[in-house]
Amino acid sequence: MTDNPNAFHIVFLLFDGITQLDFTGPAQVLSRIPDAVVHTAAKEIKPIQTDSGFAILPSTNFANCPQADLLCVPGGFGTRDVIQDEATLQFLRDQATEAQYLTSVCTGSLALGAAGLLQGKQATCHWAYTSLLAKFGATHEKARVVKDGNIITAGGVTSGIDFALTVVAEIAGQELAESIQLSLEYDPHPPFNSGHPDVADPALLALLHEQVYGKTVQNLADIIDRR
Repeated sequence: MTDNPNAFHIVFLLFDGITQLDFTGPAQVLSRIPDAVVHTAAKEIKPIQTDSGFAILPSTNFANCPQADLLCVPGGFGTRDVIQDEATLQFLRDQATEAQYLTSVCTGSLALGAAGLLQGKQATCHWAYTSLLAKFGATHEKARVVKDGNIITAGGVTSGIDFALTVVAEIAGQELAESIQLSLEYDPHPPFNSGHPDVADPALLALLHEQVYGKTVQNLADIIDRR
């Protein structure tokens, strides 16, 4: 906590199976907003297992978490459990009542949807799961960052950095956002042109669907339909 009356409270939801870059990418950027205070909230203060083989220790539990000015829900395969956990969904609803910004990265938008926060909204998520947004009354918009009112959703994983820079520009001005981008040397030039289904080798896309996303998307769809 902080005694700074001007503090801008940023709350990230943490859960087992989180994709760590969904969280750490935007956290690196958003933490540089003037007077920003970052909180990492989970049901219990215990190590949270990420998809990268290491754990993160939350700074607070739901009961003691301060009101967020910006709430961010990362994604990951653990989203499957999040959308079935009423305590977590109620935490999101409670935080949403006064948050200035409701945000997500990757499949985190499905958690916002499960909490009833995307009804009638434009939104996005990881490309493999965009078809599921309609199940929550949302309309998919094909973009890395989608803003609809105070709700900002980002596409898969690395787009969380883009969303964070977008928010910084809105809150504190483009000059600061550009200075943060420069200080982080965020100047992507990937070695391969394979970062989106529109440009990837169709055979690779089919392989990922067969080995990974086909099963996980269907599993999530079944869970959502049973809710």
